[in-house]
Amino acid sequence: MTQSHPAPSPSIAITGATGHLGRLVIQAVLNRGVPASSVTALVRDPARATDLAAQGVQIRHADYTRPDTLRTALDGIQKLLLISSNDMNDRAGQHRNVITAAHDAGVQLIAYTSALNAGTSTMLLAADHQATEAALIDSGVPSALLRNGWYFENHTGNLSQTLPHGVLLGAAADGVLTPATRQDYAEAAATVLTTDGHENVTYELGGDTPVTLAHIAGEISAQSGQPYAYVNQSVEEYTETLTGLGLPGDFAAVLADSDAAIARGELTTDSGDLRRLIGRPTTSLPDAVAAALGS
Repeated sequence: MTQSHPAPSPSIAITGATGHLGRLVIQAVLNRGVPASSVTALVRDPARATDLAAQGVQIRHADYTRPDTLRTALDGIQKLLLISSNDMNDRAGQHRNVITAAHDAGVQLIAYTSALNAGTSTMLLAADHQATEAALIDSGVPSALLRNGWYFENHTGNLSQTLPHGVLLGAAADGVLTPATRQDYAEAAATVLTTDGHENVTYELGGDTPVTLAHIAGEISAQSGQPYAYVNQSVEEYTETLTGLGLPGDFAAVLADSDAAIARGELTTDSGDLRRLIGRPTTSLPDAVAAALGS
């Protein structure tokens, strides 16, 4: 009698694995039953990944700016999650280094964390994503575009600092966005990495319920019991505010421009892609605020 054996788990690698999103993706992949030995964390500093190694996850050194580290890091990998770089210096070039190495290593699928509506968005942040998406197509490696929308954490992640001041500053006017939590986006990435049928598919990912920055501020005020309101500024004023808080001028301009994109309606979607990928409703504004206040 011939014995049947379960198919081996695919070898999955996640770049930026010690970042906020990367860690959540790894945990979501493990929660889906993938053995830790089949998961590789690609990191610039292996010393920061000791907790992942303790779970049995493989750790490999990979630096977007050092192509010599990438080909070795991707050896034997079948599916790769390329988390967009947080280094704003030639991000598209950094991503191309990873894509080239993945092609040379025979990676079968690259999932890339792009930006919501990247195909049509005019915000400054979209340019690097557009260039990376083009590089993926040119590479010939099958890809899945995870066009992530805004994170609730962009506005709830530092409440210990902003709540005492009573204001949420921005330049989004009454523009509508469809944010979700970092956990929601991580679970969507894990689904793509652990199931079939995602080759050359674009997912426009966002939350189920449209909100404005005033809605977010109002929910924070209601749950915290403290005065907290959205105060709108012009793009120029908001840029000056951010630089006054110590942000580099170029980065402050990018953040203010992103708020302008919200005002133009570029960070909203009704695709339902995120809800379908994670198999549940996306995290609501009240739940996201409750989690932030409780952390």
